[in-house]
Amino acid sequence: MSFVSPLVVAGHEVWPLVEGGKGVAVSNGRSAGAWAAAGGVGTFSAVNADVLDANGDYVPLVFKGRDRRERHEELIDYSIRGAVCQARVAHETQGGEGRLHMNVLWEMGGCERVLHGVLQQAKGLVHGVTCGAGMPYRLGEICASYGVHYYPIISSARAFNALWKRAYGKVADWLGAVVYEDPWRAGGHNGLSNSEDPTRPEDPYPRVLELRKLMRGMGLGDVPIIMAGGVWHLKDWKSWIGNKELGPIAFQFGTRPLLTQESPIPNGWKKRLLGLLPDDVLLHRFSPTGFYSSAVKNRFLEELVERSDRQVAISDEADPASERTAFFAYGRGGRGVYVTEADLLRIQGWLSQGYSQPMRTPDSTLIFVTPEGARQIRRDQADCMGCLSHCAFSNWKDRDDFSTHRPVDPRSFCIQKTLQDIAHGRGEHEDQLMFAGHNVYKFREDPFYANGFVPTVRQLVQRILTGH
Repeated sequence: MSFVSPLVVAGHEVWPLVEGGKGVAVSNGRSAGAWAAAGGVGTFSAVNADVLDANGDYVPLVFKGRDRRERHEELIDYSIRGAVCQARVAHETQGGEGRLHMNVLWEMGGCERVLHGVLQQAKGLVHGVTCGAGMPYRLGEICASYGVHYYPIISSARAFNALWKRAYGKVADWLGAVVYEDPWRAGGHNGLSNSEDPTRPEDPYPRVLELRKLMRGMGLGDVPIIMAGGVWHLKDWKSWIGNKELGPIAFQFGTRPLLTQESPIPNGWKKRLLGLLPDDVLLHRFSPTGFYSSAVKNRFLEELVERSDRQVAISDEADPASERTAFFAYGRGGRGVYVTEADLLRIQGWLSQGYSQPMRTPDSTLIFVTPEGARQIRRDQADCMGCLSHCAFSNWKDRDDFSTHRPVDPRSFCIQKTLQDIAHGRGEHEDQLMFAGHNVYKFREDPFYANGFVPTVRQLVQRILTGH
């Protein structure tokens, strides 16, 4: 007996269980097709998806471009071809069951071009597009032009209201559902606003209820809301299921599908997931997108935290008002900056520990790293391939003159590089960004995963349907 009943989504009856579309190469055609075959909504990521050869083997992208713009074009071409490959695999795997969606990030480089390219070449294979990480105003218009439903990811009623008034009200018929993603509990990039406290999670119920009331005023009372972020057991959401106040509700699972037989992530990553503790995920703001995001605490995140901790405010001229009157010389020709006496003592300590390379940030501060760390940061910035619409780390922008005209930020990192490396098992997973939701510790506590058990997608869906 299932804990929930089938739900009509975009005209088709499915289990109200949605696979989260986890970024670079983590939700692919095989995992999405298996989820759909189990009767739910499978989602493959179209964010730089893997290209496959005639034998179904991964074909890595080797950049040939001499500059960022040329590499950006190569990346867009690869992304379209990869997403079409994954759509075909998903279609072949689903066996005519469920629904298939693809996930894109609005702030990824060339997002609109990728959407057009994939939807043109994968007609009939993709039933819907989910999209977050930004305000995707043109999502509805693009999807409607191909007869595909769209699923915006938002974290507040206010955000959806802005999208509706500016754009979605014109293409309401193609709105399949609205994904509410809890910005405190979800993995990956989150939609926390400047008015919300990242250290004080809010109860999602009143926020989702506010969204439903808004939607009813727009004539969208029967359009499902998909609850995402912090979803593990359906029994935890018993009061939501069949709740007339909330209306039709589905549930998105992002973290649990990481640990399945069909999940493409490396075995070392899967093993790491089984041992995580409740405090092992950090909500941080190091991403070059500027968004908050949640990831597993490991050496990669620890280095970023420590890098920012070795940071002092500076002035180019002596400033008695801020007590920055101590001169710190660095660079050539006796140049330097002014810091406080206390900060000068801290700097001397860092220098003695080998963090001898100061790097300027856009916020009138200096951070201190090792010479090798500085060389790696500069290499990564120079190798930028334009994976984002705007990148704080490299100052790339995917339009106009292709620059944000802001100083590069050495406190951040190349997100494309680390996500490709961890997804394909290059290097140690402890030294890469490992996205996960804040309930990931439940792998360790859930008896379903006892003795290292890794289920198939079908076994996982069947387990979820029992409420567990």
